[in-house]
This record gives sequence, structure tokens and C-alpha cells, in this order.
Amino acid sequence: MAAVSHTEATNLTTPSSNNNNDGDDTTTTTTTTFSISPVTLQKLPHLKDYIPQQDLKSQPNPLEYSPFYHPSKGFYISHSDVVLRHIVFDLSESFPSSASSIAYHRAGPRDRIFFDPSQTRAAIVTCGGLCPGLNTVIRELVVALWDLYGVRQIFGVKAGYRGFYSSEPVELNPKLVHSWHNRGGTVLETSRGGFDLQKIVDGIQDRQFNQVYIIGGDGTMRGAVNIFDEIRRRKLNVSITCIPKTVDNDVGIIDRSFGFQTAVEMAQQAISAAYVEAESAVNGIGLVKLMGRSTGHIALHATLSSRDVDCCLIPEMEFYLEGKGGLFEFLEQRLKENSHAVLVVAEGAGQDMIPRTDAQKEERDESGNPVFLDVGGWLKSELTKWWARNHQNELLTVKYIDPTYMIRAVPANATDRLYCTLLAHSAIHGVMAGYTGFVPGPINGIYAYIPLEEVAQSKNEVDTKDHKWAWVRSVTNQPDFMKV
Repeated sequence: MAAVSHTEATNLTTPSSNNNNDGDDTTTTTTTTFSISPVTLQKLPHLKDYIPQQDLKSQPNPLEYSPFYHPSKGFYISHSDVVLRHIVFDLSESFPSSASSIAYHRAGPRDRIFFDPSQTRAAIVTCGGLCPGLNTVIRELVVALWDLYGVRQIFGVKAGYRGFYSSEPVELNPKLVHSWHNRGGTVLETSRGGFDLQKIVDGIQDRQFNQVYIIGGDGTMRGAVNIFDEIRRRKLNVSITCIPKTVDNDVGIIDRSFGFQTAVEMAQQAISAAYVEAESAVNGIGLVKLMGRSTGHIALHATLSSRDVDCCLIPEMEFYLEGKGGLFEFLEQRLKENSHAVLVVAEGAGQDMIPRTDAQKEERDESGNPVFLDVGGWLKSELTKWWARNHQNELLTVKYIDPTYMIRAVPANATDRLYCTLLAHSAIHGVMAGYTGFVPGPINGIYAYIPLEEVAQSKNEVDTKDHKWAWVRSVTNQPDFMKV
């Protein structure tokens, strides 16, 4: 990491009141000057780090000769353009000289590139589960490589990581992918598992790919780190980037993952249906399970935007069913007040409360993740048993809705399409400039290049002590599930 010392002085005005003898309020201001130093710039891997200088040749960016527009002053991003990770500070606290602010290289086109477009062979692969926007990213990678940089050898690797060694790649061009953004899923197909490091890198080397664009979530990125390390160990002139994909929005450091906003929008339909079902029944409970294995971002944002939710349960928050302050007591009160209730639960919530056999405790999916049991089905069963036990001869209707695969399979909405486009362009600009082992993504609204390993090790969890979770509590008035 390179340390960059930079001092920024800012004047702040703080009002104070004095009462004079005439009864007038006189306001005076004090000026405070503060500085933040130093800035720690995260090192971004580059082909120059391990490829001999004589084997790397740079050339002017082809954008310089574009027939459609001419790059204006400031169009190209310089090495000194950075994005700060943290932009919120408490000025009442002191800033010790040892304090540092992490910064990343800003994303965007560079004035010189390290790949000859006529000799570039780019590979694009989608891994893991489905997510709105996958086809949009693929399309924009193909179109931008073709139109902006003049690359003509672009290939799609089918069926995830295993496609590098188990099938022939598909040649892609703008005409072929023209309408892919209107389709859900991934035309290239995807899969979990199949990660064989040596076979994957052998496949990259045998097919002479020198640019690899991997689209996937946290598990995919951990695999991409290993691929990057092996490529670097073999000293291959191959640049690799990973475009972060996860409906759950659990990728750390970046503002959000693509597909997340579409997922929240689609979740509204399930919540609305649950509300109608609950309102139309005697003592009706609408129960909606949303995606979120380890984080509850979809459930949280869907709850805030819906306003029809009475209780939101997420993996980051423990809850309990029976007793004072428990879920059952809260729902009983809501049913007395409104005769209906809507409950949203993330798939990873309450997993430690669901009874499991020893075999179920050890079960793993193709990606190596623990297999979760259906918290929605379990909650429905527990609600039904609780009501029958405590309210004999009284009606209760529980309607359970699981829209998981409906949400994952839809095309991206307008906001996510724009985001996918900017991610794809950012990735291409970085790769063409010779950077490798990085993730493109927005930090505080500005697109940056983040070392792949750093993103793969990070996690974006809901902070239940943050204001956003307080907003959920204010919307639902649900208990905090803190036992006293």
C-alpha cells in the first residue's frame, strides 16, 4: 500500500447565542479547522508487477481515435485520481496523526492501454445463482469491447467455472447479444461448484484468453482470487476481473451489488399479495420469505418501501417465539388491533432455531455453503401450532409466499440496467489499462477499482445499531426481541 499524505482544511461555523441588555439574541460563530491525514492508497495489481517490462507494450487508447467523439480534457483518469472509502467523520473527535483514510484508484479509461485489441481474446463467464442483470452485463461487455476498443475475439464460457475445461466457448458479437438485456437469467448458463483450479487455468492458457471477465458473488470471487494467484504464479499475460453479482447485496466495500434494486422492487409484489391475503381472512397472517442467507438487505429495504409489513426478521438479528416480548405475543396484539398481520423473513433468519438431524447439520451445497432449512415453512407450522394451543375454536389463516425464484429470474429494471452498463465499462477500462485481480464498483457513488482479495474477504451485513434498522423499527413498531 502506498501512503499518500494529503491535508484538507475546512471552515465550519458553529452558532452560539448571547443575550444582551436589550433582549436581542446575537449569534456569533466560531471557525474550526480540521485535517485528515494521511490517505492510504490501496495497491491495485497490474500486469507490470510480474510480467517483464520488455514483454509488455503499451499504446495510446483507441478512444483517442473514435469517429464518434473526441475525448475532452480530463476524460482520461490519471494514476492520482482516487476514491475515499470513508467520507463521514465526527468532527467532535480528535484526528490523531496516525489515523488514515483508505482510498482506491478511480475507475475509468486511461490514456494508454496494455492490450493490442487485434490480439485480444476475451472470455466472459457467469457463475453461481441467477440474478437480475446478468445478461445485461454480458451484453455490455461484448458491445463495449467491440465498439470502444475494437476487440473482435470475444467468447462466452458456458456453465460457470467448469465451462473452462468441459465445453467449447461460444463466440459473441454485438448482433448476437443485441436483445439479451431484455431477458432474465443468463444465456451463457451458470452452475455452482465445478471449481478445479488447474483445469480452469489450463483452459484459459490453452485457449489463449488474455482477458477474463468473471461475473459472480462472494463464492465466485473467492475462486477468482485463486485463479488470479495461479495466473500470477505462472506469469501469464492475462488480466482477470470479477464483476460483483449477488441478489442479497452481501458483497462488501461497494455501495451495492447489481440486481439488488430489481429484487427489492419484485419483492413488493409478494408483500402486496401477502397483505391482500391476510386482510381478506379472519385473523389472517401473510408470511413472505425473501432471499438473504447471511444478510437481510432485501427484507429490510422491501419492508421500508412497502409500509404493509408488521414485522421483519433478518439473519443479523436474533428473535424468539414464546414469552413476553416474543414474536407470538407481538402478532397476537396485532391481530387484536387489525385482525391481520404481514410478516417478512429473510431465508437465513432463525436457522439456529429450526430442529435438524445430524445429517442436515453437515449438509453442504455445490458451493460449499451450509444447506438452509425452510424458515418460512417452519414459521408457518409454529404459528399454526401456537394458535391451536392458545386459541382453540378460533380461526387463523397463514398464507406463505416464497417468491425466491420469481425474483431471481426476472430481467433487470432500469436502475440496475444502468448500473450493469457502468460496471461493465469500468471493468473493461481497467483491464485494457493492464490492471488485474480487481473488482469494479461504486464507493460513495464514485466508481473505483478494488483489489479482488479485499472484496472477497469482506461482507456487507446489516448493522442493527445503525439508523436504517431504526427506520425499520419505526415503520413496523416490532419488538427488539431483547430478553430482560
